[in-house]
Amino acid sequence: MSITATGTAADTASAAEVVVGRSSLTAEDVVAVARGGARVRLADDALKALADGRDRVRALAEGEQPAYGVSTGFGALATRHIAPDLRARLQRSLVRSHAAGSGPEVEREVVRALMLLRLRTLASGGTGVEPATARTLAGLLNAGITPVVLEYGSLGCSGDLAPLSHVALALMGEGDVRDASGELLPAADALHAAGLEPVELGAKEGLALINGTDGMLGMLLLACHDLERLLRTADVTAAMSVEALLGTDRVFTADLQDMRPHPGQADAAANMLALLDGSPIVASHRGPDCTRVQDAYSLRCAPQVAGAARDTLEHARTVAERELAAVIDNPVITPDGRVESNGNFHGAPVGYVLDFLAIAAADVASIAERRTDRMLDVARSHGLPAFLADDPGVDSGHMIAQYTQAGLVSEMKRLAAPASVDSIPSSAMQEDHVSMGWAAARKLRRAVAALTDVLAVELLTAARALDLRSPLEPGPATGAVRDTVRTRVPGPGPDRYLAPEIAEVAALITDGTAVSAAASVTPLR
Repeated sequence: MSITATGTAADTASAAEVVVGRSSLTAEDVVAVARGGARVRLADDALKALADGRDRVRALAEGEQPAYGVSTGFGALATRHIAPDLRARLQRSLVRSHAAGSGPEVEREVVRALMLLRLRTLASGGTGVEPATARTLAGLLNAGITPVVLEYGSLGCSGDLAPLSHVALALMGEGDVRDASGELLPAADALHAAGLEPVELGAKEGLALINGTDGMLGMLLLACHDLERLLRTADVTAAMSVEALLGTDRVFTADLQDMRPHPGQADAAANMLALLDGSPIVASHRGPDCTRVQDAYSLRCAPQVAGAARDTLEHARTVAERELAAVIDNPVITPDGRVESNGNFHGAPVGYVLDFLAIAAADVASIAERRTDRMLDVARSHGLPAFLADDPGVDSGHMIAQYTQAGLVSEMKRLAAPASVDSIPSSAMQEDHVSMGWAAARKLRRAVAALTDVLAVELLTAARALDLRSPLEPGPATGAVRDTVRTRVPGPGPDRYLAPEIAEVAALITDGTAVSAAASVTPLR
């Protein structure tokens, strides 16, 4: 996939409406609802599937054969038969008791993503909820009502139980929510203001609302969206650093990449070659007078690292697409009408790739920090002033910006320790092996945010280093990025308050402006 200045990977697919039917949603649909505030509408085929599934659950509830979660208790209490007159109370009690999260509030975009993904599963008809329940969940999304979901409570098995329970609690008109303006208020008041009636849960509905991988999947999809932009940004910052450090572009040629045919590596190298094309700085040291034989690994191997991260991202997308097509509940209504217990709620497939992406992000950040450090070290920067300072000794330049990078990279290495290898038994050993996928997703979000700041420091430093190579000029593409940075941050000079400058450049990365500047000159893969 190529991008140009008018179509960046950072663009949110802000569709006016996302239709939720029996077919799969796309990753772009999820981003549009979670971040872009797109409205949702249940398709006609979904409403029919919901009605058919509900008829099957009613028949099951009226039958004599025990059915998990319909006429029995839950988890380790599944052996208790529940009398018909207690089954509505069973569902309410399930939601109230499982809404047991703690810690800080989860971000609005994450909650909206998991709400949409649970609605998608409900719309399949495989969970047996009332159509009105699905309509109310869609109504919450369209009204901008976001249930308060707390950080801790999901073990990533039996789905994201506690987070989804906080959403189900709001559907019942209980607990706290934030309205479209962000104000915290009781769910009952928010539903009333939006013209929505609280849901009276019937047989199996409480269970159907909370038994899915929707939270971890939503965070995976959002992270994939962000990492696509960040990996292109890493190619841009690496190219600028190569240029600033008087490195060579010969190592990025296509024939060398073809000798090791990893697709991500080929894309990253092609980007760097295009970004450095026409650079007077690169041309200035090309020829027989240049005595340098090889650049350091952090320059020469940039496509190998960023490319491996790209291939990891592609694998994660494949897993996410499969999970987007899944119908996850327990028990679940099969296409032929059976109601079966199963283990599809286990988060291992999603948890593994969440952990894998955190590893890739940490390595991309690590190599970026090494390039920054080279630009600041007078012994390795090939003529740049120490720390890029205006008056070294009086000024410190970017010395402590690299400390910030180092601290972030160190934190990312800790976040790269996998959560999915952990398990802690729960529910009196009924749930004796869990995925910790939610924990993997939470730490990946922190890693993605940290990678953004690490690349911001490299971009800020490389732009300053390119300025200090004057009168030599950077290439057209890297120069366009440098000039874009200069619209927010002044050029070299005496020491200034640096934290706001890092934040400004991080914003250019987050909104896609930095990559768009490069893409205005040359298409990027």
